[in-house]
Amino acid sequence: MEIIPAIDIIEGKCVRLTQGDYQQKKIYNEDPLEVAKAFEGAGIRRLHLVDLDGAKAKRIINYRVLEKIATHTNLWIDFGGGLKSDEDLHIAFESGAQQVTGGTVAVKNPSLFQSWLQIYGAKKIILGADVKEGKIAVSGWQEQSELELFDFLEDYISKGVSYVICTDISKDGLLQGTALSLYQEIKERFSDLKLIASGGVTTITELEKLQEIGCFGAIIGKAIYEGKISLKELMVFS
Repeated sequence: MEIIPAIDIIEGKCVRLTQGDYQQKKIYNEDPLEVAKAFEGAGIRRLHLVDLDGAKAKRIINYRVLEKIATHTNLWIDFGGGLKSDEDLHIAFESGAQQVTGGTVAVKNPSLFQSWLQIYGAKKIILGADVKEGKIAVSGWQEQSELELFDFLEDYISKGVSYVICTDISKDGLLQGTALSLYQEIKERFSDLKLIASGGVTTITELEKLQEIGCFGAIIGKAIYEGKISLKELMVFS
């Protein structure tokens, strides 16, 4: 299973939100590149980079941060937040992203998201499935749709999606554990899906359980920044 640390960007700085609330923001480092290099130094291979300014503005904003990390590390970067147009996607890939994650666009402009799948292929495009009380949330979690999670996944898997990041918003940023039963159910229903678990991962034991479930990857954010899981502990997965 891939360990995928998250770097969330607001105004070029490394931050974390609690349950997607921009009012509950904590700055962890002024220099995201420094953070990325520390991850790479610990044997981490992948990075989940989120443009929170972009998610709010509905267009890519922090592509310079992406470019800097891509240029100065060998991390495999998946980039998300505010990707709403062909131009946004082009900028993300040109700036060094190996994969991009689209959530809101997959709900609000499914034909555009489908065209990305066809043009770039399923290895490049990750479906972002952010879930709250069983329904898909969009726009940086500021809005809740009426789409049921499992219907949403089934529809897009039938259209060629193979990578999904699923975040249980109720767990995110609280350091109280992740949604193990939800991920187990997703893997039971869609066994071939490359599922990346996200939100609330707090302990090494949870990572071991996610690995047992068959998750492709696990995104970790606040647990690293708050010292609940050390980079040294994560080395067993690399």
